[in-house]
Amino acid sequence: MNVLKRYIFGIGLLSLAFISVQCKNDKKMDDTTVSSDKKATVTIEKSSYGTTAKGEKVDSYKLKNQNGMEVDIITFGGRITDLKVPNKEGVSENVVIGFDNLAQYEKANPFFGALIGRYGNRIAKGKFTLDEKEYQLAINNAPNALHGGPQGYFNVVWKADEVKSGDAATLKLSYLSKDMEEGYPGNLKVFVTYTLTNDNQLEVLYEATTDKKTVVNLTQHSYFNLSGDFTKTILDHELTLNADKLVPVDATLIPTGKLDDVANTPFDFRKPKLIGKDINAKNEQLERGKGYDHCWVLNNPEKGKTIIVKVYHAASGRILEMTTDEPGIQFYSGNFLDGTLPIPNGGTFAHRTGLCLETEHYPDSPNQKNFPTTVLNPGENYKTKTTFKFSVQK
Repeated sequence: MNVLKRYIFGIGLLSLAFISVQCKNDKKMDDTTVSSDKKATVTIEKSSYGTTAKGEKVDSYKLKNQNGMEVDIITFGGRITDLKVPNKEGVSENVVIGFDNLAQYEKANPFFGALIGRYGNRIAKGKFTLDEKEYQLAINNAPNALHGGPQGYFNVVWKADEVKSGDAATLKLSYLSKDMEEGYPGNLKVFVTYTLTNDNQLEVLYEATTDKKTVVNLTQHSYFNLSGDFTKTILDHELTLNADKLVPVDATLIPTGKLDDVANTPFDFRKPKLIGKDINAKNEQLERGKGYDHCWVLNNPEKGKTIIVKVYHAASGRILEMTTDEPGIQFYSGNFLDGTLPIPNGGTFAHRTGLCLETEHYPDSPNQKNFPTTVLNPGENYKTKTTFKFSVQK
């Protein structure tokens, strides 16, 4: 009898041990599942976006993370057509101006979501000189050249390569800008890499090389409206801009060559200020730009690390913060949006319903000896990065 009791007791202990080990294994599996969920990949989805009037195939790439942020990019112009980020209630909405079809992007429009090159911003009278040779560009913003010309990088189809990893998704676009395209010298190999991370950060890396001395100033031309409602203006957005000086312009929006202090002017955004607060103030520079359409000289001691711009929209709680290694940023308050272009879900994009923050070298730098150079020589590598980070404040 005692032997039988000991046998039964032993079997019981073995059963308890097995159950204990099984529970631990189950818990490990549960932990692994949770860990896997936390490391859910940022994804890229490719789809067809249509065919251009020239018969070129255009693709769309959706970069999507686990926090409700999505970025749609098309190979025509490397344009960001849609950028969804959550508001303070957790609802993701598109916060960039764009169209819903390729035909509309092929028509004249104010560079919605586009990559800009070979030279972002204006060059006076479309002329510049390199090594005593004068180059004449197309005049597409009379009397000046603007954003690379009428057939700039915003109007070409880029080649795309995608890369996926656990916590980031990357789309690398490339384009060969041939010698004398739009009047610019040198065969310029251009690469622009969009990277979406799981902390709601979109990085834009610009790279280029040339076989002949040229000028380069690349940027991104998205129009933001953090409200997610494009029937509303951006005048209620609060802007902080880390810049002590402004690049003032003449009547044709070409820099005068001076750098003005922003102190005691409507251009002082060193402390948070509503965009609409001073936009209609009596000021010669505001009158020339029909509002804000100027380049600020950035205070950027740790280039690429210092937050140089912060935009906050109280009603939605959305925040956009930017870092860059560029010396300047063009803040444009959508002054020339005139209600003629369609919103995909109905209505039109009205006056000041979007704002642009274009990181760049200063306008007309090729003609301004005192400005940082935009010259690129053979054997040199053009490389600059801008980061857009989104968050919410409840």
